[in-house]
Amino acid sequence: MTGATDPLEGIDLVVFDKDGTLIEFHPMWRGWVGELAERLSAATGRPLVDQLFSLMGVDRESGVVYPHGLLAATPMSRLRELVVRALVDGDVPPEAAEQAVAAAWHAPDPVATATPTTDLAAVLDGLAARGIRAAVATSDDREPTERTLAALGIAARFEILACADDGHLVKPAPDPVLRIAERLDVPVDRILVVGDAPADMRMGRAAHVRRVVGVLTGVGDEATLAPLADLVLDSIAGLLPA
Repeated sequence: MTGATDPLEGIDLVVFDKDGTLIEFHPMWRGWVGELAERLSAATGRPLVDQLFSLMGVDRESGVVYPHGLLAATPMSRLRELVVRALVDGDVPPEAAEQAVAAAWHAPDPVATATPTTDLAAVLDGLAARGIRAAVATSDDREPTERTLAALGIAARFEILACADDGHLVKPAPDPVLRIAERLDVPVDRILVVGDAPADMRMGRAAHVRRVVGVLTGVGDEATLAPLADLVLDSIAGLLPA
């Protein structure tokens, strides 16, 4: 841990990112990129595996997602648009590109691949014991987010979700946090944002929250997160005293 000793001082609400913060990120998405790449290659008759890993910002050998890559904080609908555009830019006719992506596109099973980064219930209960509320702001869509939190047994511990398909601007725009603050009637200077990606940090800064905390359980490392965060923790377990 680097930074302040009590990240919860002056905080009434913690807004959590989901993938990479509450659940492990890399196991969920690296397999999906590989399978999508193979399906697209089969649909187009072109070798697209290297191109797709590069486009998504994923190391093909290790499966590590780069912190500034597309997959780190881009909604699925936008990812799909960018894949179509990449095929067209690679001289696949637009109609054929749309058909190939429609045939190949699939979403990972959010429940089967969801592995908690720590004892989530213990952390959330610890926050509640201090009178601190909890919410989620994610680049994922609402249906898989709700399914994942329910499967983990923690859905009821979050008062509100802000998801990529809710109709507001997404990270790094401040809109998810501002929407949560308005709906829960919590001043932004009493909110802490915690996430694993630069987009999470920038969202919190843009919303002018009291504190922004990075965690090392997802795409960001300390060198990436420290310049953007007030504090960097090994995981969200570090929000509470040992």
